[in-house]
Amino acid sequence: MSEIRVSDWTELNEQLYQNAYNEQIGRIRSSYVFRGVSQADYALTTSLCRLGGDFARMEQHLLRNFRKYAPRKGQEADSIWNWMALGQHHGLPTRLMDWTFSPQVAMHFATARLDQFGADGVIWALDFGAAHALLPKTLRDEMEAEEADVFTVEMLQRRAKTLEEFDALADEDFVVFFEPPSLDERIVNQYAVFALMSSPEAKLEDWLEKHPDVFRKIVIPAELKWEVRDKLDQANVTERVLLPGLDGLSAWLKRYYSPRCP
Repeated sequence: MSEIRVSDWTELNEQLYQNAYNEQIGRIRSSYVFRGVSQADYALTTSLCRLGGDFARMEQHLLRNFRKYAPRKGQEADSIWNWMALGQHHGLPTRLMDWTFSPQVAMHFATARLDQFGADGVIWALDFGAAHALLPKTLRDEMEAEEADVFTVEMLQRRAKTLEEFDALADEDFVVFFEPPSLDERIVNQYAVFALMSSPEAKLEDWLEKHPDVFRKIVIPAELKWEVRDKLDQANVTERVLLPGLDGLSAWLKRYYSPRCP
């Protein structure tokens, strides 16, 4: 694993945009996704895992009942991947994990909690192109046929209609990154992408330990958080934009007008 502890705003941005230039097209087209966390020692665990108990066995029960009770509006395509994305978006414990294509969005989530400004934050940067090169052949074939960099729910549905089919695609763990449908402005504004492991019990951190070349861990020192936070606010990367609605507006105003802690 490559862990980098940045010293200032400039170095942070240099690290986040490292290897972003695509020589083939002469444009900035990063193959990285990012996840910002307010505490550097916080584990990369899914909401399903954090449920505790026999969480793997609970996955099907959670999804079945979510599909049964949730309104059908916007779910004309009765796909397990649509339902899982919708559930994750609304707080249902799933094996999905939230990531973003945007370095600034990741910076926001690493510095959004004032009560954790005494702790180092972290941004995980993961090369999804390198991760997808390790996928089972049927999934790589789907990406090649679509000439796509990440999956959509439709692409996943063509290769696996159920979680059982998906989990059986390979004997070894793998990770897929897919863009959820544009369920609302929050998904769009956060430039969201989900990480999907090949088993409810599979842990992304364990997978990363076996593939240290595909990611970097960029540590934001506690003493740098205020500068990063204030510059993001000036750039309008705030709760008001990323969490549209009165809740996000209130969260932004509360944080923005809070006094700076010593």
